[in-house]
Amino acid sequence: MTITDAHTVAQSSDDPFSAEILQDPLPFQERLREAGSVVRLQTYGVYAMGRYDTVRSALLDWQDFQSAAGVGMTDFTREKPWRPPSLLLEADPPHHDAPREVLAKILSPRSIRELEPVWADDAERLVDQLIEGPLEFDAVTHLAEAFPLRVFPDAVGLPGSDRDHLLPYGDHLFNTFGPENFLVQQGAPRAPELSAWVNAQCSRESLAATGFGADIWAATDRGDITPAQAPLIVRSLLSAGVDTTVHAIGAVLHAFATHPDQWRALREDPRLARRAFDEAIRLESPVQTFFRTTTRDVTLHGTTIPEGHKILMFLGAANRDPRRWERPDAFDLTRDPSGHVGFGMGIHQCVGQHVARLEAGTLVTALARRVKTIELSGPPSRRLNNTLRAWESMPVRITLE
Repeated sequence: MTITDAHTVAQSSDDPFSAEILQDPLPFQERLREAGSVVRLQTYGVYAMGRYDTVRSALLDWQDFQSAAGVGMTDFTREKPWRPPSLLLEADPPHHDAPREVLAKILSPRSIRELEPVWADDAERLVDQLIEGPLEFDAVTHLAEAFPLRVFPDAVGLPGSDRDHLLPYGDHLFNTFGPENFLVQQGAPRAPELSAWVNAQCSRESLAATGFGADIWAATDRGDITPAQAPLIVRSLLSAGVDTTVHAIGAVLHAFATHPDQWRALREDPRLARRAFDEAIRLESPVQTFFRTTTRDVTLHGTTIPEGHKILMFLGAANRDPRRWERPDAFDLTRDPSGHVGFGMGIHQCVGQHVARLEAGTLVTALARRVKTIELSGPPSRRLNNTLRAWESMPVRITLE
């Protein structure tokens, strides 16, 4: 990273979407934070933020930093997106309000609590099946992917077949938030097929009579949203509700596999499951980045970002900012991780975070009851993505009581 005083803007020659940085973004993120509150990425001509206070303030300020121009590198005011924009992530008030209000009620903590006993039973059954086999396995495929694909599509009301389409679709979707690099090119051949499949699942006729999907369509009967909006809201659930949870569960499993003292602490006090999840989100930030676009000239800490320019917010860098967190690189269940920006912040904060917490919490709690120790049995490998911090494989070994 090179820093200049031109126009008072720190300049970076790093490419955060290169394979090297995606594989290990932490050194780059440290350079970004130390360079300044706002840094210009020369490779793409966009501005970047990595410090906690700046990222948080931009997330909260939807008036100056809009989402409607796209939360990826593509500017929807100048280029046509490859799929209809999300009514939740890629819209601002007033267009954002009704879809958000409908989904927030459907996914409210009270509503999600009704799923807890069902998902807890599912988690127990999954763990029972797991420990009947070899005690060395891949935690990504056998746990982090298996459980969300087992319970979340049921909750939405999806048919039982072809659920494995959700993961490659979500992987490509989150890749397209970055530049059109090698990762986007890898996913492009299947994109039309996967997109068509996902869109087909969003119709009223394709969904079960009960579930999140049916509840969304019921909102059209009340006039809360239009029939044209309903399938797009269902699609947002399917787009953002699987991959992010899979990688969040992967993050918490890796944290426990590499911090045996914290696993012991959880087993002694299962009430720590929710804190463990949020601490893992803070530490790993499964959603690493999101873009915003300025609606006017905005001056921050002496740097003016012109109107209509893209800003790349590094949530992962903010969540490890030593200005905000003591021992930011430690996984510590005595820490209060509230305030992390792993789910965003403000009106665009992840509306499904309660669902993700319940999925992770029930699975981790079921494991803690049966599994005495969990540790890596081989080197884990990353799945590179322009937006997500993900594991491709995580070999683990467990011992039982």
